[in-house]
Amino acid sequence: MNHKIITTGDGSKTIFLPEVNEYYHSKHGAIQESIHVFINAGFNHFIEKKSLDKISILEVGFGTGLNAYLTMLEAERLNVKVDYVGIEAFPLGLDQIQSLDYPRALENNSKPSLFYELHESSWEAKHELTEEFTLTKQKQDIKGLEEIESFDLVYFDAFGPRVQPELWTLDIFKKMYRALKAKGVLVTYSAKGSVRRAMQDATFSVERLPGPPGKREMLRATVTI
Repeated sequence: MNHKIITTGDGSKTIFLPEVNEYYHSKHGAIQESIHVFINAGFNHFIEKKSLDKISILEVGFGTGLNAYLTMLEAERLNVKVDYVGIEAFPLGLDQIQSLDYPRALENNSKPSLFYELHESSWEAKHELTEEFTLTKQKQDIKGLEEIESFDLVYFDAFGPRVQPELWTLDIFKKMYRALKAKGVLVTYSAKGSVRRAMQDATFSVERLPGPPGKREMLRATVTI
């Protein structure tokens, strides 16, 4: 599949797949979207609500590594230990990763070497990248996930329901519910009605939140037990 590097609305880059007319991140701002949806509405929300100094995170759709990278920087800033698991069925090549150049887009305190360590670290093994951040990348389809009460937070960042409808179903959100600990949280950029209903049918408590630039809403789902 052809991968095109494009510049988004906030000046940061993302990957566009012309064959399916899909972007890895918002064309309105890749970094803005990641910070709004996953860092602010997910990571920071959970840390502030629980007053934790340690958190386990599952990312569905590791992709460009942007969400993991921003989480690693935020973990260092807040002195919070993060055990991060990223699932990706189709890993990107290092040449594509280098073209995105997220450290340059972030400028101050971006620690460029850490971004590349995320991608150069081997799959199917745990790596301690900083004192606060460990990473395990798993090359697999989310449909094979069978974790039970393993994570505090899920970043659900799969391609959208139009492109991968099979990943936004009741069965998948039941898996997410089982994978989360009590009072665990799932965040996603999607606010589609069918997605919200699938989450609710999986017994999540679901909130509509203001979306990032270019999107009116996003969703945050919480395990109620």
